[in-house]
Amino acid sequence: MSCPVVATRKALTPFIAYLAFFYIAWGWIWVHIIYPWAIREIGSATLSYALINIAFRTLVWVVPVFVYLRYIDRVPPLEYLQLTRNWKRGLLVGLVIAAVDFLGTLARLGPPDWHALYITWNSILSTSILIGVFEEIPFRGFILQKLQERLDFWSANVISSLLFVGAHLPGWIMLDQLRAYNVIFIFMFGAIAAVLFRYTKSLWTTIVAHSLNDSIANVIFHI
Repeated sequence: MSCPVVATRKALTPFIAYLAFFYIAWGWIWVHIIYPWAIREIGSATLSYALINIAFRTLVWVVPVFVYLRYIDRVPPLEYLQLTRNWKRGLLVGLVIAAVDFLGTLARLGPPDWHALYITWNSILSTSILIGVFEEIPFRGFILQKLQERLDFWSANVISSLLFVGAHLPGWIMLDQLRAYNVIFIFMFGAIAAVLFRYTKSLWTTIVAHSLNDSIANVIFHI
């Protein structure tokens, strides 16, 4: 799927520079500098930590995409990211997927056991409500579509899903959570999200499904 606002293949160098910036800023500055400091000095359950997390994610995950599209590719960012068209269908499909996800998890694990430990400012705001915005805009909305300017959909899907895994690796390594299951799950999650994005032609599908999936897993069922 090629975005209709892209008429010609764009230069590759700015895209590589964008990827380098993203992985250095997130994988090094956040994971090894800001995150340890914030956990030590502020605590992960505080509103201050949630706001720092949201601000950094916005500056690294979202803002560069809009800047790139506006000033390098010179296309309307919201239209390129497919946030303006088919939004009703995207919201509906995202909600349906989330409902199936919730019912499946409920059948597998039984009723959730609510625990205050998992209900924090950060878990509600950053890793639930806004996580779909933070992660879907760069990976499905931008990176996947940029790769499709040069590759077929499935090749672009595989590469963007591997890059999605790569964004999680520094955190997993630092927290000693690098497991084959996590790698496979995040890769498949990214690949399925790309397919949903392709066929609904709306990034709202994956934004809603992603945010609600993480809410179900992290806040409600503590998976």
